[in-house]
Amino acid sequence: MKEGIHPDYHEVTVHCACGNTFQTRSTMKGQSLRLEICSNCHPFFTGKQKLLDTAGRIERFRRKYADKAPAKAAEQKAAPKA
Repeated sequence: MKEGIHPDYHEVTVHCACGNTFQTRSTMKGQSLRLEICSNCHPFFTGKQKLLDTAGRIERFRRKYADKAPAKAAEQKAAPKA
């Protein structure tokens, strides 16, 4: 490797909003890194939802398409097959 072209790679302490703390290595300047979500609290890794939908996007989606799914199923039953 060429000397002088690579960034400093050192140990940092990672602090998550859930309280989890672990050590890793990074090129980021400083000794600590703060995260909002980590593998201990992310729903993909835990299998359960911990975060709330604060904007109500899921509920708006369900209201918007709630009546369209049964209507489409009824249309497919009523349509004659040729």
